[in-house]
Amino acid sequence: MWEIVRAGGWMMGPIILFSVVALAIILERLWTLQDRRVLPPDLTRRVWQLVEANQVSDKVIEALEQNSPLGKLLAAGLAHRHRPREVVMERLEDTGRHVVHELERFLNTLGTIAGVSPLLGLLGTVGGIIKAFNAINAGGSGDPRMLSGGIAQALITTAAGLCVAIPALVAYRYLRGRVDGIVIEMEKDAIQLADALEAAQLAARGASV
Repeated sequence: MWEIVRAGGWMMGPIILFSVVALAIILERLWTLQDRRVLPPDLTRRVWQLVEANQVSDKVIEALEQNSPLGKLLAAGLAHRHRPREVVMERLEDTGRHVVHELERFLNTLGTIAGVSPLLGLLGTVGGIIKAFNAINAGGSGDPRMLSGGIAQALITTAAGLCVAIPALVAYRYLRGRVDGIVIEMEKDAIQLADALEAAQLAARGASV
């Protein structure tokens, strides 16, 4: 393996570094974007029960905010539960943008690696071809061994760049779709929360009258 890396030339260094970074990002995002960590299954049901029973307190909101990204979004709505629906929706949208930004963390870096890795491989290929032509100019056209170093560098760097880029691109597309699906579910829960809070306000007004 080390001989292959050496044959690929200095461009193999950045390609290997990118592969390590891409693997770390993929594993971290797969762990972070699990359903049980982002969208706890019973969380919304418990929140609706607290709203209906009028048992929402600052302590509950604080605990909810620390629970998960969905909990942070719902906590933002509950913190303004006594205000008009327009204000609640505005706060939910503001918090939602911050939550989505956290969910998309490192994805741009992964996409960049997927796009740059084959270019690094291509650059290594060009370097290998130049090396081969230099060998020819030096009088090695009749000796295949003089050309083998440049040809090996060209082939190895191209293959290495593609081996990094293809999995990175697949993972990027998958994780991006995963985030989009999570955002849709969170939007549904946010709208339901706004509806529930509005209904609770109307019920409280009717009871006071």
